[in-house]
Amino acid sequence: MEKHKILIVEDEDNMRFLISEELEDEGYEIDTAANAKECLEKIGENNYDLITVDIEMPDMNGLELAGEIRKKSTPVKIILLTAYSHYKADLSSWAADAYVVKSSDFNILKQEIQRLL
Repeated sequence: MEKHKILIVEDEDNMRFLISEELEDEGYEIDTAANAKECLEKIGENNYDLITVDIEMPDMNGLELAGEIRKKSTPVKIILLTAYSHYKADLSSWAADAYVVKSSDFNILKQEIQRLL
């Protein structure tokens, strides 16, 4: 069985590392991007099954990035990750397939990934 390929877009180094480790332990093939520009470059060169996108990033926020991914990429599942629950009411968050509030417990994120894939 082929591994699902996930791109993690997160500007905080520690969080990017933690999410990567958690998902690699689940058996996923992981790639990372530190910002929107790097993400857009990577989706131009690779096919991903799912992309996790941090909302609060410099340059382009995750809501805008999710919209750009939808324009450019082959069908891909998108999970918006944020520490702020108020984005859930933002209509532009509908560009994503799921919305997860960050916590030290990655079980909700893992459950959403499993549900989407």
